[in-house]
Amino acid sequence: MRKNTLLFISLLLLISEFSWSQSFYAPRRDRDLLISVGSGATKFYGDIVNPNEFGKARLNINIGAEYFLTRRISARTDLTWFQLAGDDALANSDRVERNLSFFSNNIEWNLTGAIQLIPNGGKFYQRPRINFYGFGGIGLLYFNPKTRYNGETVALQPLQTEGVKYSRFQFVIPVGIGVKYKVNPWFNIAIEGCYRETFTDYLDDISSRRYADPAILSSPLAVALSDRRKERDPDYPLDFTRGVRGNPENQDAYFMITGKVQYYIPWKFANSKKLYRSKRKSYYNQPKRGLFGGKSNRPKRR
Repeated sequence: MRKNTLLFISLLLLISEFSWSQSFYAPRRDRDLLISVGSGATKFYGDIVNPNEFGKARLNINIGAEYFLTRRISARTDLTWFQLAGDDALANSDRVERNLSFFSNNIEWNLTGAIQLIPNGGKFYQRPRINFYGFGGIGLLYFNPKTRYNGETVALQPLQTEGVKYSRFQFVIPVGIGVKYKVNPWFNIAIEGCYRETFTDYLDDISSRRYADPAILSSPLAVALSDRRKERDPDYPLDFTRGVRGNPENQDAYFMITGKVQYYIPWKFANSKKLYRSKRKSYYNQPKRGLFGGKSNRPKRR
C-alpha cells in the first residue's frame, strides 16, 4: 500500500512538472523582465587615498530589474547599498601627518541602458550561453561621511569642517561592463564592474586646499575634526595656514565590482494578443469528415 502511494505521488509530480514545462515554453509565457540580487566590493577614489589608487574595499549589496526593449538593448534600474572608507594612517606619503579618516554607508539608485555583444534569440531561453555587455546612465546618491573621535562616531557634514555647506544628495554617472552566464532557462549569473563619476568632492568631507580658519567654524568639535594633526603628534606646531588639506581640482569617485544572480519572471510589457486574434489556418476551415470519409453532420466551429 505504501509503495503504491509513493508511486502515485511520484506520478502526480511528474505530470505536474511536464504540464508546467509545457506552459513555461508556451508563447504566451514569454519573459522579457529580469530581477536580480547581488553583492560585491566597492572602492573609493578621492583625497584620502594615495594618488591613482583606490581606498579600502568595502561591502555592497544590490537589487535590480532589467527589461529587454530589443534582442540586444535593455533598460535597467538598480538600488545599491554600499560602504566607503579612507584613512590617512594607510597613506604612503606625507598625508600621514594630516591624520584624517572617514567611513560612510551610502545608497545609490540609478537608471541605465545596456547593450549586449550578442543578441538574444527569439525566445528568452534561446539567449547565448555566455554574453558580454556594457551599460551607462545616471544615478542619485545619498552619502553621509562620518569619523571616530574619542571613541564615538561623529557625522561630519553637519559640522562643516571646511566652512563649506554641501548636500548629501548628489548625481552620479555610472559606466560599466559585465559578463553573464546562462545557468538554465530561468537563471543567469553575472559579474559587473562599474565606475561612478560624481559631481562632488565631499564624499570624504575633504576638498579645500587649505585648512579652515577656526574662527569661522561652528563649534569646538568642528575645530577639532577640521585639523587633526596634533592628535598624531602632540608637538606639532598647529597653524591652519600651513599644510595642504585637500585637492579641489578632482571630484571624488568610486568603483564597484558586483556578482549577481538574475531570474526571468513570467511577465511581458505590453503583451501582444496576436496569438488570440490571428487568422485561422486554412486547414482549420476544412469540412469535418465522418467515420467512413463522408462529411460530418456536426456544425462548423465559429
